[in-house]
Amino acid sequence: MFYFEKLGIPRHLFWGYMGILIFMMGDGVEQGWLSPYLVENGMTIGQSASLFTVYGITIAISSWFSGVMAETYTPKFTMGIGLLLYIIGTVGFVGFGMERLDYTTMLLTYAVRGFGYPLFAYSFLVWITYRTGKNELGRAVGWFWFVFTGGLNVLGAYYSSWAIGAIGYQNTLWSSIFWVSLGAFFALVLNRDRFTTTQPKTGENKWKALMNGITIVKKEPKVGIGGLVRVINTTAQFAFPVFMPLYMAEFGFTTKDWLQIWGTIFTSNIVFNLMFGFIGDRLGWQRTIMWFGGVGCAVSTLLFFYAPVWFAGNYWMVMLCGVLWGGLLAGYVPLTALVPSLVQHEKGAAISILNLGAGLPVFIGPAIVGLTINSVGSEGVVWILAILYLISALLTRFLTLPAEAQNNRH
Repeated sequence: MFYFEKLGIPRHLFWGYMGILIFMMGDGVEQGWLSPYLVENGMTIGQSASLFTVYGITIAISSWFSGVMAETYTPKFTMGIGLLLYIIGTVGFVGFGMERLDYTTMLLTYAVRGFGYPLFAYSFLVWITYRTGKNELGRAVGWFWFVFTGGLNVLGAYYSSWAIGAIGYQNTLWSSIFWVSLGAFFALVLNRDRFTTTQPKTGENKWKALMNGITIVKKEPKVGIGGLVRVINTTAQFAFPVFMPLYMAEFGFTTKDWLQIWGTIFTSNIVFNLMFGFIGDRLGWQRTIMWFGGVGCAVSTLLFFYAPVWFAGNYWMVMLCGVLWGGLLAGYVPLTALVPSLVQHEKGAAISILNLGAGLPVFIGPAIVGLTINSVGSEGVVWILAILYLISALLTRFLTLPAEAQNNRH
């Protein structure tokens, strides 16, 4: 345990991190294959898109309130609610919806499932924020995003690529219940760390505390600015898959080539999540976000897009430019340490705004493409994304820490 603490994982929260890794692996088992599977089995593309849209809406809502719920009712309780909703949604979706291809049931139960992982994972983020010193917080949240992304986008994909062939599609989804339950056992049972909240316990005051997830942006405008920066952070991540595969195909890249590039981007991203956690603690959170995140992503977004032209469709050069963009995307990691530190109290509410900012790009990214690509083309869309990154760098200049928080970091 001491070894992991030297690497930046708080010793008292070690089992929580392991739990998030395994839980998110279970949550990610259907990534990459569920939509084509449903279409092949009789659903229309429009129905599949609507299913994921509703799922995204519940993720955004759950993300928004996860922070204040964790602060008001404790992270352990909120994580338990997230686990319960995930299991109920999965049982309904697989056992009743997919079994009969009942679209209405699938829509309802997949939406319930969407409430699960934000309540579980993002509540643990509140736990980290309250129980980690300011000097180590950047590294601690870097490790959080490492296990979160590593479970969801890497281990989940690798596991499902094996499980689909070994046990079949529906059994792969059923198996997710085992993995999320195992993750919850690590995070909620083996993890013995105690979280104490100073939030009031009366019903009326609890409701007021929950509303802080909305009203805090008025009381603390900097938190709202941080939320906007968080939205811009991953907007391109959800915009690229809509049009980049078609753009890459013009230069001879197959769907397999694109998926390998995209997968490698996020394999490298989880490594850079750790690096920028350490860099942020040393260079400064604000400077790291501004220069590596904002300016770095603006430049590398354009580089990734123009790489097939500049390097004559060379696969490895395009891959390298993509990995550079994915690495600099992690330059925003210190935002999770910076924004809660902007406020003395109501850190859970601040994290709720960040979590909302993490959920909204699921819609905003594809919406930007849908609204602009016919008029400005793929090239114009990429320039819009690059300009948004520069705007995020400018907005970050306003995210200055209070004097007391600055002193605590030195």
